Amino acid sequence: MLNKNISGLIIFIIFLLTCSCNNNYDDKEPGKQSISTEQQLKNAIKLFPDSLLLIESLIEYYRNNGYYDSAITVTDNALQKDLQNVQLWDIKGTLHYENGDTLQSINAFETAIDIYPLSEYIISLGTLYAQTKNSKALVLADALLIAKGSKVKKEALFIKGLYNIYTSNQQKAIIFFDSCISIDYTYMFAYREKAIALYDLGKFEDALKVLTRAITIQNNFDEGYYWMGRCYEKLGKKKEAIESYQMALMYDKNFIEAKEALVKLGAKEA
Repeated sequence: MLNKNISGLIIFIIFLLTCSCNNNYDDKEPGKQSISTEQQLKNAIKLFPDSLLLIESLIEYYRNNGYYDSAITVTDNALQKDLQNVQLWDIKGTLHYENGDTLQSINAFETAIDIYPLSEYIISLGTLYAQTKNSKALVLADALLIAKGSKVKKEALFIKGLYNIYTSNQQKAIIFFDSCISIDYTYMFAYREKAIALYDLGKFEDALKVLTRAITIQNNFDEGYYWMGRCYEKLGKKKEAIESYQMALMYDKNFIEAKEALVKLGAKEA
C-alpha cells in the first residue's frame, strides 16, 4: 500500500497536470489568469517540502528558462537540509558549469565524489580538471581505467585527450581521440575535439575531413557544422563557412557563437 504522503503527492501532481491543461484554455478567456508553472511547483513544495522530485522539477524549470541563479539557490536550500545528498551535489556542479563558474562546479563534484565516487561524477570532475590544466585529470582517468576498465574506457581516454589539448599537446591529444573513436565511432565529442586539435595545428583540410565524417554519422551535429565553418573561414571559403554556420543554427537556434560568426561575415541566419 502507498504511503499516505506519497499517495497524496501523486494525487497533487495529477491535479497540477490537470490545472496546467485547463490553464491553456483559460489563457484565451478574458478576465482569467493562469497560475504559472513556477508558482504551481512552489505551491506543491510547500505541501511536500521533503519531495526531492518536486524540488528537482523546480530546479529544472529554472534551468530550462536560463534562470541559473534561482536554480542554484533552490539547490543550495535543499542541500542545507541534506548535505549528504549526492544527487543534489551533482545537480549543483552541473548548474555552476553551465553558468560559467568552473571553480564552484569543481568544488561541487569533488564533494559528490567524497560522498559516493560514482563513475559519472568522476568523469565530470576529470573533464573539468582537464579544461583547467589540472594534472589530477590524468589521475582520475587512470583510476577509472583501473576500477572500471572497458566500461568507461572511452571516457577516460577522452579526459586524457582533453588534458593534452588544454596543455597544448595537440598531437598526443589526437592519438587519444582516435582511440575513443575506435571504441565508439559515434562518439561525437571525440570527433569535435580531434578536429579542434587539427584546427589548432593549422591543418584545416584534415579537420574538415574529421568533421565531415562526424556529420555523416550524425547529421544534426550542430558543433560539427560550427567547426566546419571555422575551418572554411581559415581556408578563405566564405560561402561554405556561412552555409555551415547556418546549418549549425538550424539544429540549435540558440548557438550564440554561430550567430556571432554570421554577423561577422555579414550574413543572415537561414
